[in-house]
Amino acid sequence: MKHAADGARVRAGRQFLSGNAACAEGALAAGCSFFACYPITPSTDIAERIARRLPELGGTFIEMEDEMAALAAALGASWSGAKSMTATSGPGYSLMMENYGLAMMTETPCVIVNVQRGGPSTGLPTLVAQQDVLQTRYGSHGDFEAIAFAPASPQECFDLTVHAFNVAERYRQPVVVLSDEIVGHMTERVEVPPAASIDVFDRLRPGEAPPLDTPRYSDGKPIAPMPRAGDGSRVHVTGLTHDERGYPVITARAQTLLVERLMSKVSRYADDLALFEEVELGDAEVAVVSFGCSARSSLAAVRRARAEGEAVGMLRLKTLFPFPERRLRALAKQVDRIVVAELSKGQLAFLVEHAVGRPVERVNSAGGEMLLPAEVLEALRRRSP
Repeated sequence: MKHAADGARVRAGRQFLSGNAACAEGALAAGCSFFACYPITPSTDIAERIARRLPELGGTFIEMEDEMAALAAALGASWSGAKSMTATSGPGYSLMMENYGLAMMTETPCVIVNVQRGGPSTGLPTLVAQQDVLQTRYGSHGDFEAIAFAPASPQECFDLTVHAFNVAERYRQPVVVLSDEIVGHMTERVEVPPAASIDVFDRLRPGEAPPLDTPRYSDGKPIAPMPRAGDGSRVHVTGLTHDERGYPVITARAQTLLVERLMSKVSRYADDLALFEEVELGDAEVAVVSFGCSARSSLAAVRRARAEGEAVGMLRLKTLFPFPERRLRALAKQVDRIVVAELSKGQLAFLVEHAVGRPVERVNSAGGEMLLPAEVLEALRRRSP
């Protein structure tokens, strides 16, 4: 059910906020009542703000001993009925992958914010990159469908964090907000709407005094109501392959039924989940595909190229997963060239090429600083051989 956000949680009005601060405020507006983390640059200021604000609202903030424990705590809190969240970066995100898979298997709603920095390993603790895209999709072993949103501004850090909580609650699975250091640390004007205009979705729950054998993972629908530990329901939560009640069934048939349902509950709604911005694509012959901070540089390049008379446009991805393949296939039929701009050595380009079935042109780097608009503009000015 949707309802308005709690007015006590929302500091409505026009504010100047960093992306990380806006993310924290978005989480509170969405109803986050539990936050667990281990400090790591450049995400720590999310935790710092929530540590001050959440206890004032009756929620719980806890600093755990490491990132594995942080996500584990968030999952446990979710099963107690809380809307839960954690935030991390780079190496911490890698450590969370085991429990990321557990959240998928147990259908546990929570939000994971990853403010990306350069890697591998400890890498660039305070410098930007966009190198965690494929890890978000494939980081845990096994088959699953990820849901991830990518803000490009502090305003979207607020808006997409609210949206991530609503999607996590609706689809009963972890949702990732894939930010980056530039977006997380930049400060811009953010319009925080009045609480009454912020829609908040709460997970479906079983009816009053449900029978003990009520399905906890499927009631004939892709997404079953979720009980709350301690409310009288029988709750069994396991990472093992299980039946609809949550009890282990170690057979190929059970695995097939379970995994296909886990994946289909997202894939069948891929078009509904796909969020993107189209810029000057109506008559475009060349299109840039980008996200996050790289899309800001790309937008400047597109505007400059348009001023020079070039027929160029941009598709900015707000949803990274499920990947908006349908829109990209349509775009590939329209334009002669696709340029992918990103702060990695081709992770987004890999996904775009898979979707459109042809090579793309790449503007990329291993991170450390933003792409310059001039780098993207140079690619847009090239003529096809």
